[in-house]
Amino acid sequence: MTRIQKTVFVLVALVAVVLGLTVHKVLNNQGQADPTKLLDAGIVLLPQSRSLPALSMTDQNGATVAVDQFKDKWSLVFFGYTFCPDICPTTLAQMRELKGLLPLEARNNVRFIFVSVDPHRDTPQQIKQYLGYFDPEFVGITADVPTLQKFANAVSIPFIPADTSKENYTVDHSGNLVVLGPDGTQRGFIRAPLNNQKLKEQLPGLVAPKG
Repeated sequence: MTRIQKTVFVLVALVAVVLGLTVHKVLNNQGQADPTKLLDAGIVLLPQSRSLPALSMTDQNGATVAVDQFKDKWSLVFFGYTFCPDICPTTLAQMRELKGLLPLEARNNVRFIFVSVDPHRDTPQQIKQYLGYFDPEFVGITADVPTLQKFANAVSIPFIPADTSKENYTVDHSGNLVVLGPDGTQRGFIRAPLNNQKLKEQLPGLVAPKG
């Protein structure tokens, strides 16, 4: 082996070690050491956390909330609307079930958020009543369409604004959940459809408070 070949070999080895340590650090910071099991459960973590834009929205009680201020707990965020015929009621029911499957410590450290992408029909009162059918502790928020699009694009959960002039219009949107860390940044997402039996095994290691 020539000197150049040895140098290249050493450099490649060092890069491999650095990458390995980086992945190990990311996984440890997320509280989960097995990326295969995370992915199998539908949990996709970002290589780096992503800051949210400073956007003001309105919650189900009519109060103003900032999307970059959901902190101190982990948050699972679903974009939908109350007149949705299928995906939304199914997903919210699964979120309610998932909450009940989590151990108490993990459950108390998770916030479930519903973002309505249909502000034309979804008033705070409508959102509050709708979430009451699933879990009154769920947080519901909405805003005007431009603000919603900025939020959705920032977390890579796009939707197509509806033509509200049409009767009984629907809104095309994703079924994925956004995962926010307790620092208010996006850590990843959970792929739809939700597999609660696998999520109940993998989420606690991610969201339980670290001692």
